[in-house]
Amino acid sequence: MAELLRLVTAGSVDTGKSTLIGRLLFDSRHVYDDQLAAIEAASQRRARGHLDLSMLTDGLRAEREQGITIDVAYRYFTTPARKFVLADTPGHVQYTRNMVTGASLAHVCVLVVDVVDGLTEQTRRHAVIAGLLGVETLILAINKMDRVGYSQDAFDTLTNEFTAFADGLGFDRLAFVPISALHGENVVRSSSEMPWYGGPSLLTFLETVPFGPDHDHEPLRLPIQLVIRAGGSQPGRQYTGRIASGTAHVGDQVAALPSGIVTTIRSLAIGNEPTAESSAGASVSLTISDDLDVSRGSMLVDPARRPVTSRSFTANVTALGSRSIEVGAEFSLKHTSRWSRCFIRSIDFVYDLSDLSRHDPAESIHLNDVAQVRIETLDPLFLDPYAVNRTTGSMIIVDRATNETVMAGMVVEAEGLAAS
Repeated sequence: MAELLRLVTAGSVDTGKSTLIGRLLFDSRHVYDDQLAAIEAASQRRARGHLDLSMLTDGLRAEREQGITIDVAYRYFTTPARKFVLADTPGHVQYTRNMVTGASLAHVCVLVVDVVDGLTEQTRRHAVIAGLLGVETLILAINKMDRVGYSQDAFDTLTNEFTAFADGLGFDRLAFVPISALHGENVVRSSSEMPWYGGPSLLTFLETVPFGPDHDHEPLRLPIQLVIRAGGSQPGRQYTGRIASGTAHVGDQVAALPSGIVTTIRSLAIGNEPTAESSAGASVSLTISDDLDVSRGSMLVDPARRPVTSRSFTANVTALGSRSIEVGAEFSLKHTSRWSRCFIRSIDFVYDLSDLSRHDPAESIHLNDVAQVRIETLDPLFLDPYAVNRTTGSMIIVDRATNETVMAGMVVEAEGLAAS
């Protein structure tokens, strides 16, 4: 079975992200005839003079009218080597929250930059967010190379500048690919216009880049979403949820948090089909041997390798809401399937996205700021560092009055107990 790679495109407005994705789909023959006919007609109406491939991803009416991407546009395609889920995210500053959404599950970020305009603040912001979100590989796709005569010097200048900037962002791999999305140069096939470039085309790189830790071999983390009271011949309670990491087997011992009491998995099913085991990513229902207080927001975990049970932790956050976030502010926090009231106890520092320096301490953060904060909750949470587990290391923070999501957070360090 072909591997599934999740990738996200990001970058400043008008760098050609949507055109690049359209070119990738078009040249790899993943555009349906009716889609192509619609794009051809729309391109003629707008007097483009060429096939406007950006409209393959700009699906909202407001996007097509303005020629920009607003929402996250997801596309699915396959090659003989891999399956792909691709998220095309907005470039405008006011839609940065959608970039966070698109990158949160990505293995690879394709960060598109205009070779003429160079690195912008939004380019840097997207790179920082991708690093904080644990994206493993960042590809800087240096676009519009046709505008500089496919100059190697222009490519090398941007490569050197970005390498110096991204040194501390924690990517496993950093790659640079010169392209012209408009003309299809080096997107799907290697380009004859750039003989000085010895690397693969963008698609070839995506087909071959290593990705993804094996979540099956990590400690079990199963947040409980729903409790079903079963009747009939087998009365009792079934617990349902999606396995965030690890593998569950019938007969395994698990610790039920927050109580910490150890019990045994008695039965396990995926849908209506019983199974002896299930692994990370599967939505399961199960029963346990003991009558414990397990409800929505509880978590079943490996008793020998538990998460930290904590009410106080440090997190990197991205400010997503319209209101400023001040020290002492109270919010609602959602972590896996668990809700709690929370308080911002301190803002340790705010990143300067131009050079990754830190302004510390701060009294408030604002829309699109990236900062490190100390958070306290009324109820205990079951936390792993985000670098270890994206599910149990992440949360959203919500305004209690308006229900607006104001921050996305990634756990850096938690205070508490993880002992068995």
